[in-house]
Amino acid sequence: MLIVKANIMEKMCPTEFNQQFSKIESILIAFAMNLTKDREEANDLFQDTAYKAFKYRNLYKPDTNLKAWLITIMKNTFINNYRSKKRKSCINDQTDSGFYINSGDVTVENEGPSKITIDELEAMVGQLDEIFRIPFWLRFQGYKYDEIAEILDVPLGTVKSRIHFARQQLKKAVKANFGVSAMSEI
Repeated sequence: MLIVKANIMEKMCPTEFNQQFSKIESILIAFAMNLTKDREEANDLFQDTAYKAFKYRNLYKPDTNLKAWLITIMKNTFINNYRSKKRKSCINDQTDSGFYINSGDVTVENEGPSKITIDELEAMVGQLDEIFRIPFWLRFQGYKYDEIAEILDVPLGTVKSRIHFARQQLKKAVKANFGVSAMSEI
């Protein structure tokens, strides 16, 4: 029993890990190419995978399938990179359906943080009536209109109008405290 526990606690030495990794390298490059369909992106994905594999090699259990472990790292890295790119290139259209619209390479600078601090904005939101503040915060946290309506047990139109009125009140408060240019981001 003690011998079994000692073997489980053993880790693969760096030299052995390097040798095993080298044997699988061509498979990983081919898999990266299959995922990305682009030589440069495949090389980047392979390098990211190799970096993570060597950084976290102490988490690898020697008696398990190294190829499967490395392919899982590569697949997860690819998915995370893909999601990150999608998030950066899409905007939410703010309709009931919540579809995403591809915005391409258009970048809009947000000057809000330079004009008003989060604490100041939160204080203004805190001054809203509860019927406007709660739906506004739920929407700000990422809930869709229909989800907010279900949570608050009110009609969808009521949720939309309360959020609209909350935005209007916040715009007035921002305009009164900070001037016209700071109110465009709400």
